Amino acid sequence: MGVPLSQMWTVAKYVITQRLRGNKRYPLVLMLEPLFRCNLACFGCGKIQYPADILKQNLTPEQCFNAAEECGAPIVSIPGGEPLLHPQIEEIVAGLVQRKKYVYLCTNAILLEKHIDKFKPSKYLTFSIHLDGPKEEHDFAVCREGIYDIAISAIKVAIAKGFRVTTNTTCYNNADPAAIREMFDTLMDLGVEGMMLSPGYPYEKAPTQELFLQQKQTINLFQRMLAGGKRRWRFNLSPLFMEFLQGHWDLECTPWGSPAYNLFGWQKPCYLLQEGHAATFQELLDTTDWSQYGRASGNPKCANCMVHCGYEPTAVAETFNSWKGFWRVARLTVLGPPKRKAPVPLEVLLPEPTTDDRARSVQLPVLTR
Repeated sequence: MGVPLSQMWTVAKYVITQRLRGNKRYPLVLMLEPLFRCNLACFGCGKIQYPADILKQNLTPEQCFNAAEECGAPIVSIPGGEPLLHPQIEEIVAGLVQRKKYVYLCTNAILLEKHIDKFKPSKYLTFSIHLDGPKEEHDFAVCREGIYDIAISAIKVAIAKGFRVTTNTTCYNNADPAAIREMFDTLMDLGVEGMMLSPGYPYEKAPTQELFLQQKQTINLFQRMLAGGKRRWRFNLSPLFMEFLQGHWDLECTPWGSPAYNLFGWQKPCYLLQEGHAATFQELLDTTDWSQYGRASGNPKCANCMVHCGYEPTAVAETFNSWKGFWRVARLTVLGPPKRKAPVPLEVLLPEPTTDDRARSVQLPVLTR
């Protein structure tokens, strides 16, 4: 696993403490969005669709610190938008590190080399670089040529300067499993600490909807991507979540495990759905009807969701709260995944490509800002 022992121990101790206190709902990762604006317009993201006056706003460092202390999660993920556009992002990161929160600063890396000297290497700080596949696939996903090369360069610089670096890959139904596996080798050669994977969630405001995965497609894709994986590959994911993505372990969503705090407050019910906001984290817990969310609920918005922020907290909790989960993780960690039958070709589950799909490599939109 691509997670330091100190962080693993902190999380384990936190989860076990919550269990001993009898807490059934508790946060594991705070999704802290200090702004919504971005310097890219990725086809699978709807975050920058807010009005211009909202895109100009930022959370203050004090608001960020209060949110982290209020919910108490040991890990803080800072997505966006693009966090490096925030004029006080280094102050926010330094304050969270001072509070001994494990911070994952999520960035497309366009501005990372320019601003990297504003940050100090620490076991509490990780740059999580957005990388949705090899060069062609990534540049297509972010709708601008050359961004893959920028990200790779930034990864090399950050590692050379002593920073923890992970990658964050969102997969869609145009993903090539063989190409993704080659990317795993490339990232390991660069010295990346760990790789995070997740299927994309169909944001209603995302510019492109047809590339989101259905549940069966997700399972098939990740089986083909991870089957017979190399021992040198390190993932910033719990083994149970990786088993879940391949259809080998059943998990239910715990949306309170990764609560989102942004300009409007605490987002209901989770980072992916926007159904109002609560003024406090406790209000979020107390006033949300959690039975209405997750695949078992029958909510159509949750039917095909297998996203990291909803299911990774469940996987972590099962690892430390059940002997079955603990021994499965121990076996996977020591022996690796068992040999399994090869999945059916992914193309069986995918619609026929359209003319636009076939031409995407030469019709890549170029965004100028």
